[in-house]
Amino acid sequence: MADPTILIADDGNTRTITLNRPERRNAITPEMQTDLIAAFEDAAAATCRLVVLKGAGESFCAGLDLAVLQNMQDKTAADHRADAERIAKMFRTLYELPKPTIAAVHGAAIAGGTALATLCDFTLAVPAAKFGYTEVRIGFVPAIVSAYLALQIGDKQARDLLLTARFFDAAEAHRLGLVNEVVPPEVLAERVRALAHMLAANSPESLAATKRLMAAQNKPWLDAAIETALDANARSRETADFREGIAAFLEKRKPRWTREP
Repeated sequence: MADPTILIADDGNTRTITLNRPERRNAITPEMQTDLIAAFEDAAAATCRLVVLKGAGESFCAGLDLAVLQNMQDKTAADHRADAERIAKMFRTLYELPKPTIAAVHGAAIAGGTALATLCDFTLAVPAAKFGYTEVRIGFVPAIVSAYLALQIGDKQARDLLLTARFFDAAEAHRLGLVNEVVPPEVLAERVRALAHMLAANSPESLAATKRLMAAQNKPWLDAAIETALDANARSRETADFREGIAAFLEKRKPRWTREP
């Protein structure tokens, strides 16, 4: 039997969800996406007061798994749409979870991993943590994450990160507002516990109401943005650049884009 893609543990008021594919740097698979959706929904209904999200091993999350990329070119348009909808549900369920969420980022959080880390209410990262929305490097469109990123840091800064696909460190993520605190690695767990203790001292009803209020305020814009993003995500997977980007990534070579001379 394969190991579970995530681990769930309760400690007092805190539920910890751990991405559990350390041998693959916690890379995301469809199974992990489904498991995370279920875990977020279960946490919303559970008696825990808050949720901590972290990764096992050296990385927080390396983004989409290579094996998933290898199979993408054989999928139908309907398959691509279903994939996009599942990803959107995973992010939306985390974003709208009615309890405070804390991401403890001890290593790299790339592409979808950046989104998982920064969609939490609080993101604590060690100085060596690395982030990046790297999708356009391999012919993807960072469609769904773009809606949240623009909401979080504004259009101009979002364009910088999404169009350059550059990596950035915890200090820059903090400056941009994607990371709440940069914490030395030896005290990350302690700082997470202290923040959890502070949050758990507040009214659970008031916390949930505040999160619902903020989600409701953003809902009309997010609904429209994500619907547009779903279409863009699915369409991008049928392009020549997508096929070339995946092939180049798997073959470890520089892509030859169709519009280049």
